[in-house]
Parts: sequence; structure tokens; C-alpha cells
Amino acid sequence: MIEGKRQKQVAAVLEKELNDIFQRLGLSMMNGGMISIASVKITPDLFDARIYLSFFKVSDPVSTLKSIQERSWEIKKELTARVRHQLRSMPQLTFFIDDTLDYVDKMEQLFKEIKTQDEKNKEKK
Repeated sequence: MIEGKRQKQVAAVLEKELNDIFQRLGLSMMNGGMISIASVKITPDLFDARIYLSFFKVSDPVSTLKSIQERSWEIKKELTARVRHQLRSMPQLTFFIDDTLDYVDKMEQLFKEIKTQDEKNKEKK
């Protein structure tokens, strides 16, 4: 599904403000690693926002995500104060682990395995 212009605008505003909020609340450095907002996706009705978080060297991403979800009311309160003049209503925030980097690593491993298998097959012939 194609994102509309307004969805992209709202997502960009939310991503920028959320990055600032995470820095201010000390959520960007947790459990020995760094947390950043990978992307923000907004539903067409602008009622739901899916925030994808990227974890770098975080010892336990699942428990870290859980602690961020527990503080979501505080994050939403701060975000509402910052964007109250830009949005009529604040979307419902839902946090997810962004596994794009894990997927890329897995695909690279598969390609390496295929390449080594091809080289072994060529040597046998």
C-alpha cells in the first residue's frame, strides 16, 4: 500500500520529535547499547503509529522494548505537548523491534553459503 503525502509528513514529524524525546528521557542508551528510531509508519486514518526501534549492542532487546512500552505514556505525553499545534489528534503509539539488520545479515550469510557451494561444485567437475 502506498503511503500518502500527509502520512509521510506526520511520520517525519513524529520521528524527529521521538528522537529528541528518546535523547531527553535517556531512552537512547539502555542495557549497554544504543537505541534509535529506525522508522515510523502511520495508518491512512492517522490514528495509529508504528514505531520501529533499532537496537545496537543491546544485551536483551525484548526486555528493553518492554521497558520502553511501559514508559510509552510518558513518551506520548511529551510528544503530544510538542506536536499539539501540528496534529488534531495524537496517534496511538505502538513500538516494535526493527529486524531489518538481522534480515540483511541472514541474507548475506545465505548468499555466502550459496557461493561456497557453487565453488565446491565447480571444483568437483
